[in-house]
Amino acid sequence: MEEILKAIEEKDCKKVASLLYYKVDELSDEDLKEVLERAEKLALECKDPELYKLIVYYFHALLDVDKIKEFEKLAEEMDTFEAKFNLADLYYLIGELEKSLDLYRALLEEETAKGNMENVAKVYYNMALIHEEIQEYEKAIELLEKAKEVYEELGKDEEVLHVEVYRAYVIFEAGEPYKAKALLAKVIPKAMNNSRLLAEIHLAFEEIFEEDENYEAALQECLYAAMSAKGTEYQDVAFDSLIDVIWQLMLDDEFEMVYLHMDMFANAMPELADFFEAIKAIALYKDGKIEAEEASKAVEKVKDKRLIDLLEFLGEAEL
Repeated sequence: MEEILKAIEEKDCKKVASLLYYKVDELSDEDLKEVLERAEKLALECKDPELYKLIVYYFHALLDVDKIKEFEKLAEEMDTFEAKFNLADLYYLIGELEKSLDLYRALLEEETAKGNMENVAKVYYNMALIHEEIQEYEKAIELLEKAKEVYEELGKDEEVLHVEVYRAYVIFEAGEPYKAKALLAKVIPKAMNNSRLLAEIHLAFEEIFEEDENYEAALQECLYAAMSAKGTEYQDVAFDSLIDVIWQLMLDDEFEMVYLHMDMFANAMPELADFFEAIKAIALYKDGKIEAEEASKAVEKVKDKRLIDLLEFLGEAEL
């Protein structure tokens, strides 16, 4: 909490947004309320719609406090693409999908008329997110192809690849996993020096293998994603994907697959070695290989509250 408050005091909006994103789960409701109230004043003072969007979303999702009208007022006052774009994204985050699409359509018309084609591509991409969400996969793919075309014309090579990775994922969602894997494979050679893109690619492969119940391959992709994601915005996403796979294996009583793979993750992420050793111990206990006392000793070595909560979640029992 102190780190976030210091960033707010320094009026570093970008750092505040990053810290909120990564540390919001660590805060109690009381601390979260204080942090968000202070951050809100900063966002309004700096007129930073991206930070304000995050704050309003956390108020809504975590504290059940509705500040949507305040954001709408800010967007109207600023009357910029950035403000309206972030408002549309906020509507998407809180599940107001029609409102989001309506605003994106208006932005698409405005930015096309102004010739701001990079903004047009951003809108196409975010509209695709919504259509994928409501399982309108053909429409999502169509919008992504439009975004790709614009980025190609602008010479934005990295953004083209980013769109292609997401398009592959939507193609998988639409029921064509082999076509999706072929498209992802086409992107890999162009992304070898780009950690962010490699993380996206491995996360997409993980989803495909998990859907096919090929959990060994899914775990391997989780490892690749975690290694590629270090220092990027996908670091937490990769970690959460790994936890999801482990949780599914626990539900399916595939304890052996869990405990056989935890040394791999402990070696790759030594800063989390105690956590992975604890998961291994829980799986061994559930498989009848060790006693509860031995598993408890492994769990007690983990001190981080968030990780302890995850262990309880995965264990479904007090050890």
